Amino acid sequence: MKIFSKEQIYEGDRLTAERQNISSTELMERAGTQIFNWLHMRMQGAQVPIHVFCGIGNNGGDGLVVARHLITHGYNVHTFVVNYSDKRSKDFLINYERIKETTKKWPTLLGPDDELPIIHPQDIIIDAVFGIGLNRPPADWVVKLFQHFRQSKAFTLSIDIPSGLKTDKVPEDENQVVWAGYTLSFQAPKLVFFLPETGKYTVQWDVLDIGIDREYLMTTPTEVELIGKQEVLPIYKPRKKFSHKGDFGHAVIIGGSYGKIGAVNLASRGALSSGAGLVTVFVPKCGYIPIQTSFPEAMVVTDEEETFISNIEVGFEPSAIGVGVGLATHEKTISALEKFLKTCKAALVIDADGLNCMAQKKELLKLLPENTVLTPHPKELERLVGKWDDDFDKLAKAKAFSKEYKVVLVLKGANTIIVLGDKLYVNTTGNPGLATAGTGDVLTGVITGLLAQGYDALAASVFGVYLHGKAADIAVEDLSYQSLVASHVIDALGEAYLDLFKLPETQEPEEEDKDDDN
Repeated sequence: MKIFSKEQIYEGDRLTAERQNISSTELMERAGTQIFNWLHMRMQGAQVPIHVFCGIGNNGGDGLVVARHLITHGYNVHTFVVNYSDKRSKDFLINYERIKETTKKWPTLLGPDDELPIIHPQDIIIDAVFGIGLNRPPADWVVKLFQHFRQSKAFTLSIDIPSGLKTDKVPEDENQVVWAGYTLSFQAPKLVFFLPETGKYTVQWDVLDIGIDREYLMTTPTEVELIGKQEVLPIYKPRKKFSHKGDFGHAVIIGGSYGKIGAVNLASRGALSSGAGLVTVFVPKCGYIPIQTSFPEAMVVTDEEETFISNIEVGFEPSAIGVGVGLATHEKTISALEKFLKTCKAALVIDADGLNCMAQKKELLKLLPENTVLTPHPKELERLVGKWDDDFDKLAKAKAFSKEYKVVLVLKGANTIIVLGDKLYVNTTGNPGLATAGTGDVLTGVITGLLAQGYDALAASVFGVYLHGKAADIAVEDLSYQSLVASHVIDALGEAYLDLFKLPETQEPEEEDKDDDN
């Protein structure tokens, strides 16, 4: 699914009105009606007090449409106009007159000197104060209103975006933003829903189709894409009946040091479980027996050193290599990595201490083969690109890094983001259970295994992150966030593959009751 910029959303609205020969007011009616339908389907006429707070721009106009439909369908509605300016949009004014004429209920005007309305915890708030066009901080009295929403503990539904939240900036003050329980976003989600510093302002979100021009949606390129099942299905490579293990590549996992052989075990198991035909592990001598006994499907090659890696020589040309898990940053290991990078021709994934070695010796970055995949967690990324001011600055630095070194960056987090040049791919699978030791090692193995099978670097990263997160989502259903461990993710990779081809569950028709008259 594409994630459009603010400017692209405006252009989509304009083209839709032009190509469908409708006014902007009609498009607003369509959007507001969709929100009402969403609410009506869930509330079924329940007489819960609903407080609709409308700004005086187009987002406020959407709110007035929703309020009008709620009132005409018999809901218990209190409509307020947050009167923060003397300027009103044309469509707001049209809908302001419509709600007065249709319902005979005039919205209450709220200004800086007015008392804030009483809102109970069991009530519902509909936030339609500011939309995506906000370009300045809210007035102090509006901030107090937002704080009043939060203190009320009422369920808060934001229209399109939580008021006060911008699409391309992190708020300076969290009190200047509505904290929504749910946000209904028009046509596509916003990038800010997926970043740590801005995603906290909406607990859940949903997308409403308001009929934006299909050609525009299909043909307009975006810098950001949201990755779900429909996006990864075309990436998947089916297997042929007469294929054999040699058709699916030979993956090598390089890593480990004394006390950190488990990381290599997890990565190599991840590589084989993602579909690689063969897996060889390169470890220091202390890792030979642990790997051979715990993972009999793998082949093992050892370094001449007992406790760390000093010279990387696997003795053959692998299809793909994952390097860095449990590696440590010994001086001789960094030298070995440098020598390895100068001759490496295989598809490559670098993680963990492989990244830390490069952070200690930045010249190694220039040796990276084009389309190498780097999988840093936030601290590892910081060592590579430097400190950032906020999440948007982090993404800007990641894009610049990707372009400079021609690499794919996998920015691990709650919504892992894959970066290739200026393009971002935001993953939708995964859960807090992944915040545990070893799950990153598994991801390295999964991506390496996909590279070995012939997936290109971007496809392997996008597909690998999706599968890894989906496996965690499947495993956590029986285990809880707290008890999920990395091995569980490996065990659920098979189910994650099978889930790609599951149809949505349909309810079986119930049998009719039969009278037993005999």
